[in-house]
This record gives sequence, C-alpha cells and structure tokens, in this order.
Amino acid sequence: MTTTDASPAATTARPSLRVARERFLSGRPLPQGVPEEVVAAWRRARFFGVPHDLEESVVSPPLSGESTLLGAARPVLDRIVPALGVGGSLLVLTDERLRVLWTAGSVPGLGVCTGLSEQEVGHNSAALALRSRSRAEVHGPEHFLDRWQDVSAVSVPVLGPENGHVLGTLTVASRLCTAGPPHPQAAFAEATVAAVETELRARAGRGERALLDAYMRAARGPDRAVAALDGRNRLVSDAAQRLLTPEVLGVLERTAADARHRDVTGVVRLPEGAGCTARVTPVRLDGRTIGIVTALEPLDDPAPAAPAPRPPVTLTGSSVPWRHAVGRAAELMRSREPLLLTGERGTGKSALARELFGPDPVQVADAARDAGLDQALSAWRPDGLLLLRHAERLAQPGVAALNSLLDQHPDTRLLVTHTPGAPAGPCLQRLLDRLSARSVTLPPLRERTEDIRELLPALTPRPAPGQPPLTWTLDALRALEAYPWPGNVTELAHVVRALAEHRQVTGPVRRAELPDAVREGPAARPLSPMEHAERAAILEALRRHGGNKARTAVALGIGRATLYRKLREYRR
Repeated sequence: MTTTDASPAATTARPSLRVARERFLSGRPLPQGVPEEVVAAWRRARFFGVPHDLEESVVSPPLSGESTLLGAARPVLDRIVPALGVGGSLLVLTDERLRVLWTAGSVPGLGVCTGLSEQEVGHNSAALALRSRSRAEVHGPEHFLDRWQDVSAVSVPVLGPENGHVLGTLTVASRLCTAGPPHPQAAFAEATVAAVETELRARAGRGERALLDAYMRAARGPDRAVAALDGRNRLVSDAAQRLLTPEVLGVLERTAADARHRDVTGVVRLPEGAGCTARVTPVRLDGRTIGIVTALEPLDDPAPAAPAPRPPVTLTGSSVPWRHAVGRAAELMRSREPLLLTGERGTGKSALARELFGPDPVQVADAARDAGLDQALSAWRPDGLLLLRHAERLAQPGVAALNSLLDQHPDTRLLVTHTPGAPAGPCLQRLLDRLSARSVTLPPLRERTEDIRELLPALTPRPAPGQPPLTWTLDALRALEAYPWPGNVTELAHVVRALAEHRQVTGPVRRAELPDAVREGPAARPLSPMEHAERAAILEALRRHGGNKARTAVALGIGRATLYRKLREYRR
C-alpha cells in the first residue's frame, strides 16, 4: 500500500474552484490558475455524458456472489465500522471496476451510488486512486456532480498479495474539510486497507495449504500419478511427472483457471497422442473453487510411446494471417520459379524457407556476409537449391549477378528473403519488382498474438530428465500477448530460452519474472532514448527498494510527486 500527494487542487482556494466550475459548466472562459488535472477531469465527465445535476441514485442490491476481495474485507470492515461514528462518514468498498461492493455509515445529504467509475459519476477519489495506484483525495468543487460540492473523500487502492494488481478501492467520504487536504481520515483509510491486504495474504496462504492437503490425500499410495494446480502453484508426483507433456500440462493449467468460473469435474479432454487420461476434482475453500487435483492414468499400451515430435517452430500457429502466409508460400514452392519472402526481422523468413525446401540439400548465400555474391554464385550448381538471405544488404554487383542468373536460368529453384527498411536502390528495386509477382509477406508477431501460446512450447528447450516443463501463469501470458515484440518470434525465443536456462524458482513463470519491457507493457507513445534510460533507472530503483515509492524517490533524488507523475506517464 502506498500514499501519494494531496489532491491537484490542494493549493487552490475553494471559492476560485467553485467559480471555475460554474464557468466551465456554462461554457465561459476559466480563470487563471485552475489546475489542469481538475479541468481535464471535468472534460472527461462531459465527454462521458455525465449530467452535473445527476440525482441521487437508488442503491442496488449487492453484486451476486462473494468476491475474493469482499470475503477478505468483510471481517475487517465489520470490526472498524463503529470507529466511523454516527452521521460523520461514509465508507465504500469497490471492486477493480469501481462497482460498489459494500457501504457503511452515512453523511447528511450524501447518498451512495452503485458504481464510482468516471463514466457514471465523473471525477472522484476512487477513480483517481484506481488510475494512479496510490492514495487520492478529491475535495468539494473538484467533483463534477452538483451534489458532491460539499463532500471531501479519500480513497486507497487495495493491492493483491501475489501480483500487486489493484483488486478494488476503499473510500472514506465526509462533509467538506474546511482545512483542506490531507483528509482527516486518510490515515484511517490507509490502516483499513493495510488490514484488508493482510487478510488477503492470510487467505492466500490458506489456499496453498488447502491445495497441498488435497494433493496429499490424492497422492496416497504407491506410484499414484497426481497433480494439483491453481494457476500459480503446481504439485506433481513422480509418476505424474513421467506422464506429463508440455501440451498436457497446458491443458491442465487452463482447466485450473476455468475451474474458478465453472464446474470442471470429470475427465478432461487431452491432446491427441497424450498417452494418458486425466480425471479432475475441484479443490474448494470457503465455498469457492481455488484449484484442481487431477489423477492421471496411462493408456493401455504395452510399448511405451516415444515422445511426440514437436512441430517445427516455423509452422507453429493457427492464426488466420499465419496460416494464409504459410499456405501461400507452400503453394508457390510447387513450381520451379523463384519465390520472395518478405517481412520484418525475426518473423521467421529464413527458417520457413528451409522448411519449404524440405530435406534436399540447400546452398545458402547471405548478402550480409557476401554482398557481391562472389562466393555463393561461384559454387552454385544450376540444378541446385539456392537460398539468398538478407537481399536488402546486396551490393550493386550482387544485384547484377542475380539478375544475370535469372536471365540465364529462369527456372532456378531460388528463394529470396528480404526485410523492408531503408529505401532500396534502383537496381535492387528492379529485382524486387521482378520477384513481386511470386512473393509472400510474413505477418509480424503483434498481428498474430493468438499464436503465442502455441509458440511457447515449441520455443522452450526440452527439460532435463526429472525436471518439469516450463509453464506460464495467465498473467504472464497476458503480458506476453500485450507486448508488441519488435523482434518478433526471434525476440520471443530469446526471452523463453533465457528463462528456461537461468530460472532459479519452480512453478509457472509469473509476470514479475519477465523482462522489464514485457512485464510493464508498451508505452502509448514512442519514448526518447533519454526517457528509456530514465524509465529503466526508475524501475531498477523500485526493485531495489521492494516497490516502496517513498524510499525510491529519496534514492533517485526526486520528489514523490515527480516519481508518481513519471510512473503514470510511462504507464499510459
């Protein structure tokens, strides 16, 4: 849990903000000195169509079902409600979508809403805390709604114990604080959230114990092939380890995730050739499914089947853009005419070319090393297969030699790879135009992110005997799918190989283990070299200080407000 600075309007007098808001609503020019953050919040509310004179909403019944957050927060909130006093404060708990889960207390003239998103009620402290991941305050006329002009509120985000994701917010609202920020109950709100986060950590520990107990009960007896999974932890018996393949383990991981939302009891459908069956039993705690235990049984086959060969990485993927490109390239390769493969670096052009040639011997010419093709063409046989890599690096003599080769042998079994970039010279452009009628463009990985989950097993080195295969949490998979992969499949392969070779922990790979750029996600705008360096320094300092932003700011020699602003800028 962290704290942040006071509201953006902390140094602005209340009457001037009231006048500014009235002018904003009437479309008149604003006075000087109004904080831009407040004006931007009012503009968002107007963009979302929130009426400033929104009437008091009728409170809806609580959301159906007991969420993880509400289950952990309820005993804490029940204990601290008496501290609110009578008619002095309103306590509101929301989920990560700012839907109200629980309320207590009251403020004269202040009703509650079913949701606190900006799309529903405009600027408020809960929405600001969710966006900034830190304590936030909104006072009086900073609010967009008329009925909240005499309200002060402080909100604190509730962070998950495992991944640090925001699970919801806790808000304390009161009559307008005449003394201004900080809100007199800010410390109370932070202490309450600290107690809720402690309860969440304790319950997470209970879930791990429940999973372990279920595993131990199922694994009793010799050579029982049993695995227990909850999406974060994995327990596998020796017998199960011999049966599990990366594909089977991937199915079980997805089943464990699905078990939280639907009944998955019974036999799970495994990939063809799995060599075993899997019967799943949910593991429940406090009436909720937290994971699964699966019993594996080998199929009746007297001869142990050899491990199924992995499909070539170059052919892995079921997305429409990838299958279309591969199918088109295979179709064009059936005739004895040159073929051009284009695409960004790392999309797999050279590797796909070798797959298309099949088992026949291929002579490889690399223009990056032999720009004039002197060595390659002197050793080439007219009936042989020729793969020319990096055509964009060809020098003019090399282009002329290749054009001459095609003039003399138009049916040459030639496959050329080209990475677009700098403008091609006239000679090279004529060559590319000549090959364009029989060209295929391979899609970048960012345009076929649905293939990433299929690529991961193919890119992962086979584990040593007795070692579990590399698996991934859903949060890590989402991070991999959100990253734009400028180096495409080659960059993904480097990340996977580095994790497989240097990882010191067990269990599925978590988001926190991914490289900084992948874990944090892409910036909405290109960063300058200076901003890249600054962002890397901030992230490194945060890691050194355990995520504590106050100590990080001191170590970097900047104010906390500056640190929070930069984190928000680099997160957008």
